[in-house]
Amino acid sequence: MSSIRRELLVWLLIGLSIAVGAAAIGTYLRARVEANALFDHQLQAMAASLGGAPFAAAPVEGSDSSTDDDALVVQIWDRNGVRLYLSQPRRTLPQHAQLGFNDVHTDEGDWRVFSALAGNQVVQVAQPMQARSALAASMALRTIVPLLVMLPVLGLIIWLVVDKGFRPLDRVVAAVAKRSSIALEPLAEGGLPSEVTPLVRALNALLDRLRGALAAQRTFIADAAHELRTPLTAVHLQAQLAERAATEDERRGALADLKAGLERATRLSEQLLTLAREEPGVPEKPLRPVDLRALARDAIQALAPLAAAKSIDLGLVEAPPESASPIVSGDADALSTLVSNLIDNAVRYTPARGRVDVATLAQAGTVALTVRDTGPGVAEAERSRIFDRFHRGVGGERGSGLGLAIVKRIAERHGARIDLAEGIGGAGLGVTVRFPAAGSPVS
Repeated sequence: MSSIRRELLVWLLIGLSIAVGAAAIGTYLRARVEANALFDHQLQAMAASLGGAPFAAAPVEGSDSSTDDDALVVQIWDRNGVRLYLSQPRRTLPQHAQLGFNDVHTDEGDWRVFSALAGNQVVQVAQPMQARSALAASMALRTIVPLLVMLPVLGLIIWLVVDKGFRPLDRVVAAVAKRSSIALEPLAEGGLPSEVTPLVRALNALLDRLRGALAAQRTFIADAAHELRTPLTAVHLQAQLAERAATEDERRGALADLKAGLERATRLSEQLLTLAREEPGVPEKPLRPVDLRALARDAIQALAPLAAAKSIDLGLVEAPPESASPIVSGDADALSTLVSNLIDNAVRYTPARGRVDVATLAQAGTVALTVRDTGPGVAEAERSRIFDRFHRGVGGERGSGLGLAIVKRIAERHGARIDLAEGIGGAGLGVTVRFPAAGSPVS
């Protein structure tokens, strides 16, 4: 498992080490430049101090066995090229000098040589490059050692700073860990750095949504229990009446009522399960192209017996020939439930010998499904409530009050808009659900 704290510490320490290494290299190079300049000045000063001084003939090479690896070597010639002086006879240097500064390579190593003409003499002062490099390294080391000593201290400071920076996040983690499933109050946002505040606000928004979802779930369960109590009580009473029936006709009537009560309870249970499947947070099926006209045709065929029992003219309005196919992107099962509930609601609330028309139309990037009837309609003031759970309109058969609530939830999940208008001939109710056409963005 990756750790932001560990990554910060590692990369900060790596960066600090690289910076110290770069500083060491830069200091060493700068020390070499300064040391070379200082030694060059020293060679010039020594050459100037030796010019014009009387010297005897140079000692024979090898007569002095003492050598100093870091000492300067001085050679002096007269104008005739006769070497008058050699400070270290065992050292091997060029016998002829070139005026000015020169770098000389010998079997004993590299030399920095300065030659100058002073009166009738040529003075040459040489220094081993090894001595220069050693002094430059010594100067750089004296500068870098304090940094190297401070590196562990700086690492400790970085660790403490990173740990202090993560403390607000640790407090948030501890506050969330202490919460129970029923403690959904928002987290405190005071005293938090600006980087942690957006996280806490997002958590508070999530807690608020969760609190709303749980409240809606509790309300739904309470309402469902209340709504189920009535049909189950009725079924219980009808079963008792069937037991007490004295005649066959009474028993047959009680059993018919019992069967009708069971059908109502079964339908209510099915609609409750359907609504629960459409609740937010339930895993959704992948969206696929769906033909709304085909769904409407299937729903009409399934509800034809119910419409025929009330002598209702239920049919699918023919679409204009030039209209496109009413294809939407959605969950076929959910959309089939939406279409069936709309048509079923219209049939149940339409009086006998009424009419229910179903139409689909694709135009301008949208697909519209319209169900219009000749029922009692819905008053303007009541239209905003007909999609509420367990709300029942006036007139028609007594339903569960869940059909249009399911329609609304499915429409919202598919990015559709629901419009209410007058029904057929200015009477009844007309419900239009407008979907984005397949391939259009869902708003």
